[in-house]
Amino acid sequence: MKPTVEQLEAFFDFCVRISNLFRDITLVRFDERSNRIVILIGESIQVEILSNGEKIIE
Repeated sequence: MKPTVEQLEAFFDFCVRISNLFRDITLVRFDERSNRIVILIGESIQVEILSNGEKIIE
């Protein structure tokens, strides 16, 4: 399974915004079980991008 176009667009936009804030992106992973892109920022901020491009920030 591959990420959707919506996920890739949301991922790119989010990564640009995070880098503009000078934050480190520690980990990026595509979870094939849930079809989500998971991003770890620093040690504590986790972002999940759903297949429709929606972002969940924890």
